[in-house]
Amino acid sequence: MFELLGVPPQALMGQLLLGLINGAFYALLSLGLAVIFGLMNVINFTHGAQYMMGAFVAWMLLQYGGIPYWGALVLAPLIVGATGVVIERLLISRLYHLDHLYGLLLTFGLALIVEGLFRQQYGSSGLPYSNPIPGGQNLGFMFLPWYRGWVVAFSLAVCLVTWFTIERTKLGAYLRAATERPELVQAFGVNVPRMITLTYGVGVGLAALAGVLAAPIYTVNPTMGSNLIIVVFAVVVIGGMGSIAGSIVTGFGLGVVEGLTKVFWPEASATVIFVIMAIVLMVRPQGLFGTPR
Repeated sequence: MFELLGVPPQALMGQLLLGLINGAFYALLSLGLAVIFGLMNVINFTHGAQYMMGAFVAWMLLQYGGIPYWGALVLAPLIVGATGVVIERLLISRLYHLDHLYGLLLTFGLALIVEGLFRQQYGSSGLPYSNPIPGGQNLGFMFLPWYRGWVVAFSLAVCLVTWFTIERTKLGAYLRAATERPELVQAFGVNVPRMITLTYGVGVGLAALAGVLAAPIYTVNPTMGSNLIIVVFAVVVIGGMGSIAGSIVTGFGLGVVEGLTKVFWPEASATVIFVIMAIVLMVRPQGLFGTPR
């Protein structure tokens, strides 16, 4: 088997798989952020905490309710999404007529509160979650764990279904119209405030879904969201704030770029996404797939 720049193929493909896995989480999280910002104009800094809540809810369902991973995959996003609906109705809905900065500060404060509460209750060392799909397949040039392959495939499927719903269905047309001309959509009998609330709940549910997927791979701990959210915001900026397709493509693409950077230039792997963000902002400030506002 050939080597590329002296790198064995097993190491190269292993890092490529790791990049795809990270890209799956980047895509799901940035997709939720893009849905919320693109349809509500809210910068949701609580997204990382809601991702963490998804992992913790899956762990609690297993520990206290005996509900396995497959049940948590459905229930955890619904539960965390419901908390998002409450937050939107009680707090965020009061800020729509104000500058984006107020929403950012509110959601950032909520993220600190949520993370602090979970750290107080469960500590910060991390809790294990069993792998629901053990084993894997030796492909000759690499070993593919079944669960990691499932994460990549399932995340891609969820992203594509979300994109299709927003961009190609009547419901998506109503959502997009409600952000531009809410009074016109309201005149057609559509409950715009309820639609906006459910949109936030869906965005939060996507973050929680990513948390459930991450639980068997990483330890479930209160800081798992704060360690990831800055990178995810960079992904959203590169793709274009509010761009659904941009979030999906740049999420997976930058995950692969980060993984390959760990092979050829390990020292730069922690900063390569931010370097790309700086270059994109200089050349195309609205992002690769964004449109000028």
